[in-house]
Amino acid sequence: MSGIRLQGIRKRFGRVETIHGIDLEIGDGEFVVFVGPSGCGKSTLLRLIAGLDAVSEGVLEIGGRVVNDVAPAARGVAMVFQSYALYPHMTVFENMAFGLKLAKAEKGAVEAKVRQAARVLELEPLLDRKPAQLSGGQRQRVAIGRAITRDPGVFLFDEPLSNLDAGLRGQMRTEIARLHDRLGATMVYVTHDQTEAMTLADRIVVLRDGRVEQVGTPLELYHRPANRFVAGFIGSPPMNFLSAAALELEAGGVAEIGVRPEDLAPADDGRFEGAVTLVEELGEAHLLHVETAAGTVIAKLAGAAAHQRGDRVALSAPEKRLHAFDADGRSLALRGR
Repeated sequence: MSGIRLQGIRKRFGRVETIHGIDLEIGDGEFVVFVGPSGCGKSTLLRLIAGLDAVSEGVLEIGGRVVNDVAPAARGVAMVFQSYALYPHMTVFENMAFGLKLAKAEKGAVEAKVRQAARVLELEPLLDRKPAQLSGGQRQRVAIGRAITRDPGVFLFDEPLSNLDAGLRGQMRTEIARLHDRLGATMVYVTHDQTEAMTLADRIVVLRDGRVEQVGTPLELYHRPANRFVAGFIGSPPMNFLSAAALELEAGGVAEIGVRPEDLAPADDGRFEGAVTLVEELGEAHLLHVETAAGTVIAKLAGAAAHQRGDRVALSAPEKRLHAFDADGRSLALRGR
């Protein structure tokens, strides 16, 4: 069992508290992604789980065992960093075997574990190469392979794909998802990229300023955000936020209305009306920027653009797709929904 439980976790650096009383449970075998803007505390929280930083207050359990004072190597976790941290003078095999040799594992066990990890990650043809002879994606796979050889109950990923170009990031996302399916291990993954979070996670933990804003499945966060921050962070392009007063929807304490770009479509009687200020062609779709009386609206529409800059257009969204927020940013229910 390799579930993780955090109870009242706080982290202080001197007088500055960066993690503010977080309670969280991660199930055995679950893939959980910590997401949020820079400085939100996601990497700090991961380092607390790994034991690389000490918990200032609270209880941290892994596999039902309190590990507050347990050394990182004894926690049953393996961490994959943003930097590959490979030894340049060692081959792929030697890099992947290094931790096992430090632990004085038998030669036969080292050989078996390295080759098994290499098969899983399709690294077998590369075992005799050195890091300088590998692509960025291959180096990251070696770093993951080094973690696999330790046979941990928990894998911790700290923005592992941020050094890769867009094409490789997409490929590595798929490989990490398949790896989770094959190993069935608990995985905790840190990223600032909400697309990675949406495509990889069983559940997403959205963090801001050292606090948890919401925990849920990707679709729960997408369709039922707890507040304006989560609504704006999840989704690409981000949700549009418009003045409820300008839309005459301010009843019941509603201050703003949110609508996702992909939920909008042209309509003769659309309530979001204005002039097109920018058209962005994406190939399979296009983004239409429209300046309305309630604020700027971005619509994501299929196919090539039928409008150009300066055109007047009216947009509409199904009532059930509108989100309402009060003056403090909390989600509200619209009347009649």
